[in-house]
Amino acid sequence: MPFDFKKEYKEFYMPKNKPEIVNVPKVNYIAVRGKGNPNEEGGAYQQAISVLYAVAYTLKMSYKTDYKIEGFFEYVVPPLEGFWWQDDVDGVDYSNKDSFNWISVIRLPDFITKNDFEWAVETAANKKKIDCSKAEFLSIDEGLCVQIMHNGPYDDEPTTVEIMNRFIEENGYENDFSEDRIHHEIYLSDARKVIPEKWKTVIRHPIKRK
Repeated sequence: MPFDFKKEYKEFYMPKNKPEIVNVPKVNYIAVRGKGNPNEEGGAYQQAISVLYAVAYTLKMSYKTDYKIEGFFEYVVPPLEGFWWQDDVDGVDYSNKDSFNWISVIRLPDFITKNDFEWAVETAANKKKIDCSKAEFLSIDEGLCVQIMHNGPYDDEPTTVEIMNRFIEENGYENDFSEDRIHHEIYLSDARKVIPEKWKTVIRHPIKRK
């Protein structure tokens, strides 16, 4: 059976429908940065997703090519994730999607090196005939966070975030947003195939002790 990050690391991918505190270790990602409304048809965000999956599946299927990755084992491509922020906004203002800054990411297995990544970017670009130059190898150390499973449309997230905020307040913590610590979402549902009412999204926020 291929290694499945969601199943092996349930504490980070499958939280309950109530807030919980986690300490998230450093993780490497394929990342593409951008700005603007993620719903724009053919816009920067949707182009970024295409690049992420092109590189991710090139790495996943590398064992069928002449390029050999040291320590490779078969795995399921992890879910799409996103880090979101807006200039001069504490948290997220869902009513103004055009002002979003984002880093769209897919997790990399630990055995993938920077050299492996660069090979995949070049190979994906040549094979898929798309520009993958914006893809970067990004390491993020989230540390202490609060997270929850949000069920339903993305526009309903403020209600879930309020539950998180009450939880950390009652337990002696506070949000710790900064340039490096931002709103994080993990998308467990394929929005193209699942109705919005059944979408499952992990919401994760950085926190610190009061």
